[in-house]
Amino acid sequence: MGWVLKKAGKTLPLLSAVIILLIAWWLLSLGLKSPAVPPPLEALKSLWRSMQGDLPAHLGVSLYRILVSLFLATAMAVPLGLFLGKNPEMDTKAAPLIYLTYPVPKVVFMPILLIVLGIGDVSKIVLITLIAFYQILVTTRDAAKNLDKEYVISVRSLGAGSWDLYRHVYLPGCLPSILTSLRLGLGTAMAVLFLVETYATQKGIGFFILDSLSRMNYEEMFAGIIAMGLMGFVLYLLLDKAEKNLCAWIHT
Repeated sequence: MGWVLKKAGKTLPLLSAVIILLIAWWLLSLGLKSPAVPPPLEALKSLWRSMQGDLPAHLGVSLYRILVSLFLATAMAVPLGLFLGKNPEMDTKAAPLIYLTYPVPKVVFMPILLIVLGIGDVSKIVLITLIAFYQILVTTRDAAKNLDKEYVISVRSLGAGSWDLYRHVYLPGCLPSILTSLRLGLGTAMAVLFLVETYATQKGIGFFILDSLSRMNYEEMFAGIIAMGLMGFVLYLLLDKAEKNLCAWIHT
């Protein structure tokens, strides 16, 4: 009985949020009376039809691009961020380069990447990776810099080397911040994914949405929007689950 109540307690807020969004969407559609904003029921019917068509293939391509990009960004940014946070002298030397390049909107390099790397997956993955890389790097570096020095001193007193500090102090101590930066990076990556998939491509959920718009099939367009939102939602839940499993001490 307790398990059922606990499960219901977790499901109820999500169900309430879905109902509120659907009501707001229905009221907006009713108020605008525009074919560009179809009622939720029509969009959901179109989603069901599209899932039996080519929508899953487009979702698969988009999911591949997002996962590869986030993996590459994390694999590069986390070690570098931990290294800079642990070594103030190197951080001081690298800071000007980070401060100069971080504010530059990376999407402006999209035409260059398309010319140099082609219109396939590589150029899109590189652009998304580049954007997520900076978010993860800065967050990881700041978390490592602000780590309680008493932890470092206590582990060093036991004879720990540099690798031991990374493994047993810096990585566990910065892991919550790293996962937070991944959640933030996921939101940005999804936005950039839509942009890159509406430019010089015929694959991906962004193309599916824009193609539906060009054919004025607004129900199908919203089906793509819902599918993209659900993909991001599932990825966000997986990151949230990973945090609860890997950082159990902050949830006790």
